[in-house]
Amino acid sequence: MNSHDKTKSLFNNRWLVFVASMWVQSCSGIGYMFGSISPVIKKTMGYNQRQIALLGVAKDIGDAIGFIAGSLCEVAPIWVVLFIGVIQNLVGYGLVWLTTIHTLPELPLWVLCVCIFVGTNGETYFNTGALVSGVQNFPKNRGPVVGILKGFAGLSGAILTQIYTVLNFPDQASVILVVAVGPTIVISSLMFIVRPVGGSKRAQQSDNTSFLYVYSICLILAAYLLAVLVLQDVIDLSQTIITWLTVGLLTLIILPVVIPIFVVFFSSSRAETRLEDTLLNEDQRRENKVMFSEVEDEKGSEIDLLSAQERQKRMNHLQAKLVQAAADGAVRVKRKKRPRRGEDFTLMQALVKADFLLLFFSLVFASGSGLTIIDNLGQMCESLGYENPHVFVSMISIWNFLGRVGGGYFSEIIVRKHAYPRPVAMAGVQLIMAGSLFYYALGAPGAIYVVSVVMGSCYGAHWAIVPSAASELFGLKSFGALYNFLALASPAGSLIFSGVIASGIYDYEAKKQNSMKYHILQENEELTCYGTVCYSLTCGILSVLCLIAVSLSMVVVYRTKRVYAQLYGNSQT
Repeated sequence: MNSHDKTKSLFNNRWLVFVASMWVQSCSGIGYMFGSISPVIKKTMGYNQRQIALLGVAKDIGDAIGFIAGSLCEVAPIWVVLFIGVIQNLVGYGLVWLTTIHTLPELPLWVLCVCIFVGTNGETYFNTGALVSGVQNFPKNRGPVVGILKGFAGLSGAILTQIYTVLNFPDQASVILVVAVGPTIVISSLMFIVRPVGGSKRAQQSDNTSFLYVYSICLILAAYLLAVLVLQDVIDLSQTIITWLTVGLLTLIILPVVIPIFVVFFSSSRAETRLEDTLLNEDQRRENKVMFSEVEDEKGSEIDLLSAQERQKRMNHLQAKLVQAAADGAVRVKRKKRPRRGEDFTLMQALVKADFLLLFFSLVFASGSGLTIIDNLGQMCESLGYENPHVFVSMISIWNFLGRVGGGYFSEIIVRKHAYPRPVAMAGVQLIMAGSLFYYALGAPGAIYVVSVVMGSCYGAHWAIVPSAASELFGLKSFGALYNFLALASPAGSLIFSGVIASGIYDYEAKKQNSMKYHILQENEELTCYGTVCYSLTCGILSVLCLIAVSLSMVVVYRTKRVYAQLYGNSQT
């Protein structure tokens, strides 16, 4: 192959698409930046905590409603989906920035809620486009692909914060400008690369090594970001050192591009891939699509180790056996009005099942509590006297990533090695959440660090565990609708916990502190609360709610033990 052909092959390589999707996700976690931008909005607009909480709820709803993005992926190219997200992000947060710097007249609160809803909803288009292209390009490695992409989305808050730090803007409102412009520049330059590509989708022997390399980069990246944050918090670093630290961060983000370059220019497996594609003519490919899932269930793992010709013979033989078995009635193909757990459910069928509702309300209590802490982290830091909340916003972002990776890994061990229900991992992280919130409620030393680490990791773990559990119990046929409905649990919980409980208690304590100083409040004057008392009662209430979530998750565990034993009992060795 000449250089032109190799360049074209690189552009169409699924690993390049995956790496580009990682870069898209690395700046798509816009919602995690709310803890940094909310104090700026509160100060410049003169809002009280209840009004800020309403903006947070608008952000959460925008981040959760992804039905349109999911449906659009089925009828339009991925670049269209990403482009719509870019426009939403730029317009929504761009208007918020222009308002906070008073370039535009002061907008009503409901208009700012709409702007933040629209801007954050762009994130659903970024996530959907990246995940759909990743899963379609790696159908045999959906777990690692989804985990890594969701992990980078969790890291994006820390990445955007570090970029904002190195730019050294003179005013705090510029953090909103970074949120509006940063993802726009990156995703606009990548949107024609992120797409499903042709060629072989078969798992290659080199895939495991490549995924291990990516996982290593991810863990090094998280450790690097955490070390940088600690340095910036403890030591007053010069702007030159901060710049070099950011260069190192960007280098780590770029490093995974080594994989597609190696696969295209140096790997010997390309000849084998072309041979497999030649052997699979169009008729055979159509047959494979029809019988794919059945053949995958029947074939042994040793088939992947055979040569391409022998493997195709085995696959054709298995297909013929399945067709004959279906004709003879040995394989029953029937449609039931009421599927059993472990089979394919529609959303309406799942909504009348107790297990699905228990999962949903467990998420409302636990994930809603986690999102409440994330949304109020800026004010929590301010109340404790920390001048730079960006450090804690980045910390919670990093641990969110580690929670997603760890939650998926350990829950997989639970089901694969012990055939025990995956929701038991969900109950475990909820119990840890309850403990950390109670620790803050007691006013213990270093509580803000404990809450940032624990709530970030446990909140992230939910979104590695719950989608997998939902797919196991209710099937993959309507997985998009099921997942998007479950995603509504976080803003539903935050609407009450943050919009009513946290903000109400904060404003009450702030008024009490001001009245003790014999200060007469003027209309629309900003209320600021200081001390652990501002959020201690809130954290105590959230701790109790997480314990309720634990009980709901354990009910699901009890009800689904038999299902998981049937699904994974035979896989134990």
